[in-house]
Amino acid sequence: MPSLAPAIGDLLAARLMTLGVRIREHRKALRISATDAAEAAGMSRVTLHRIERGEPSVAMAAYFSATAALGLELQAVTPPARTRGGRVGPIAPPAPPASPTFPTTIRLADYPQLKRLAWQQHGLVEVSPAEALSLYERNWRHVDLQAMDPHEHALVKALARELSAGRLLV
Repeated sequence: MPSLAPAIGDLLAARLMTLGVRIREHRKALRISATDAAEAAGMSRVTLHRIERGEPSVAMAAYFSATAALGLELQAVTPPARTRGGRVGPIAPPAPPASPTFPTTIRLADYPQLKRLAWQQHGLVEVSPAEALSLYERNWRHVDLQAMDPHEHALVKALARELSAGRLLV
């Protein structure tokens, strides 16, 4: 059973998801199956899929093993700082998604199925796109597709396209 994910912010969750997508895309570009890549990395196929989804509960050593098996290398890099008035300020935020219509936050009230999936998170009004995708993917079996309106269908497709290489991992 996977361990519980540590509490991380939206920015770190998005970075892990981006890393996972890059690992999956590289594996696919090499035409290596998930089973073969996992075996080469010394892990289960399920763990590799969790890495490719950017799950924070996966051990860092597993990320290194997966990337090494695919001929990639992870490095710690000091990010460039943004300046404000000649002073060094906070790190610049990540680039916005490719689509100009892609939301930066998602109001649960606008998406009934997503709101149902987040029932246990009391007081939650908005989620990041990465959190929304994670909610949909983890709880897809509880989504009522017949009741889902076209607006919410479009959101799910946009989340999969922008954050998961066009695939909803359910």
